[in-house]
Amino acid sequence: MTPSPPFDAREAQRLHWARAATGNPDIGLVAASADAGFRSYWRTVGESPTHIVMDSPPDKEDVRPWLAMRDVLEAGGVRVPRVLARDVDHGFLLLEDLGAQTYLHVIIDTNADELFDAAVGQLLKLQAIAPPPGLPAYDKALLARELRLFDEWFLARHLGVEPDCDDLENLDAAYRVLIDAALAQPRVLVHRDFMPRNLMPTDDGAGPAVLDFQDAVVGPIAYDALSLFKDAFLSWPEARVHAWLADYHRRACEAGLPVPPLERFRRDADLIGVQRHLKVLGIFARLNHRDHKPKYIADASRFVAYLDAVVPRYPELAPLGRVIERRLRPAFAAA
Repeated sequence: MTPSPPFDAREAQRLHWARAATGNPDIGLVAASADAGFRSYWRTVGESPTHIVMDSPPDKEDVRPWLAMRDVLEAGGVRVPRVLARDVDHGFLLLEDLGAQTYLHVIIDTNADELFDAAVGQLLKLQAIAPPPGLPAYDKALLARELRLFDEWFLARHLGVEPDCDDLENLDAAYRVLIDAALAQPRVLVHRDFMPRNLMPTDDGAGPAVLDFQDAVVGPIAYDALSLFKDAFLSWPEARVHAWLADYHRRACEAGLPVPPLERFRRDADLIGVQRHLKVLGIFARLNHRDHKPKYIADASRFVAYLDAVVPRYPELAPLGRVIERRLRPAFAAA
């Protein structure tokens, strides 16, 4: 894997590549967006139409998994960004410019039904794709590793709470419930971050473009639908979430996807949601303390609220509820 040059040299290398890829020696680049990983996105200026340059430093974030999954999704009819030029060894891609607004920028109360209807259409296409050989599974080890991010990064590092023996026993008991429930679900292709900030409106009639799909796995069918409606960056009333999940379930049945009966599906969605919420709390704390990206941890209260809405409904999650009440809530209120 080619080491990335220092930042200023990388900047010059990126601009030189963009000019060669577009065939326009006069264009410039301005920052378009960045994500929680090492990739960054740059919009061309001085040409029309504009393009997006993805910069994925090869020693930090190999672009090949992104390209491979993009091709899988496109072959399955999912709208994804079009790749116009590539330099895989140096980590540069030239993409179509889909604009500056994701679903997260444009979704409001009055258009949410329409936008989510289109998003579910893309999700059903994604879930109908046969996972490619060798795709990682959302297995016991991965589920457990994600859950332990909550212990290590959110409780211990962010809140300063060192779980004692009782806490660890309670967490272990709850995690067994969550992992067993996830492994019992029907398995499909899972995006793992199917949420409004990773969907972009398009004007070509193909539905929203799906972004940030490089970490896809084979896993529980309720995962992506739950991620869509219980987002990391905005919240909806429980009644609307329930209605959207029921609509997704109806459409998934009609599409022949292996969803269980609705009441079982609701339980599956709730429990995989708890797993995701705990994981994301850990990830956001890690982004803050290890990667010096503090903006994400501001949404921690959203995930605590998600947990508060679901955990009390399931007696089998009472051990997690005890940790929340005894350890998380007092420390979180004081933070």
